[in-house]
Amino acid sequence: MELNKPKLTTIENSDFLWTQICELPYFRALLRAVESKFYVGLDLERPVLDVGCGDGHFASRTFAQKIDVGIDPWAEPLAEAAASGAYQETLRSGGAEIPFPDRTFQTVISNSVLEHIPDLDPVITEISRVIKPGGLFVFCVPNHQFLGNLSVSNFFDRIHLTPAANLYRAFFNRISRHYHCDPPEIWERRLTENGFELLKYWHYFSPAAFRVLEWGHYFGLPALISRKLFGTWIPFKNRALLAPIERLCRKYYDEPWEQPDGSYTFYIARKKGAQL
Repeated sequence: MELNKPKLTTIENSDFLWTQICELPYFRALLRAVESKFYVGLDLERPVLDVGCGDGHFASRTFAQKIDVGIDPWAEPLAEAAASGAYQETLRSGGAEIPFPDRTFQTVISNSVLEHIPDLDPVITEISRVIKPGGLFVFCVPNHQFLGNLSVSNFFDRIHLTPAANLYRAFFNRISRHYHCDPPEIWERRLTENGFELLKYWHYFSPAAFRVLEWGHYFGLPALISRKLFGTWIPFKNRALLAPIERLCRKYYDEPWEQPDGSYTFYIARKKGAQL
């Protein structure tokens, strides 16, 4: 396996928000841009495995070097990931069967992926198998506050239409394809049972930022039409035309990383055991 550098670093001085807004629907762009910032300065030693690499867009717009390996179970986005130049190697594989020997990787990352996996425990066990003692497992997921921060369901609650509120929460969770929106205690248990020590976590994406994402699912129709017709989410990259969207998102991109009421959580865990 070819390694370019001993550590994986982010793109220097990147405005992740502008980069993402030019290429993704604005609600996804905002969330991904915020998450990109969290990797700045992290000590990500190689080799690095990306579990659930998707189409490679996040990695290609966040990191300055190629990630060693990206895996994903879906062929079409994996082909895009291979073409993106973000990885040394891409493999079609689910997280429960990672085709590498024990203790292969020094770092495993997984960005907004684990919540979409119905049977999650075998995936965490497999990640633990392929990571070296002392290695880092870095990931982010929606948390236990995700459904409670939905503005539409909260409106229904305020006017005492609880059944409608619950239906909306179930609907939004379904279109988001979420199987897990868990609190840190559950994640710490999963990690501990699989030989990890939870080093740090923080909630992010304030309720106000989350409203941008929630309503963006409905106002993002033009981007979807563009994707279908032209193969790109954003057919133009003129800063003046995109300025209103950039202003809307910029204040949330610049908000403090840690948001106690945030809808998502970023985790950093270390595999227990003596480093080799």
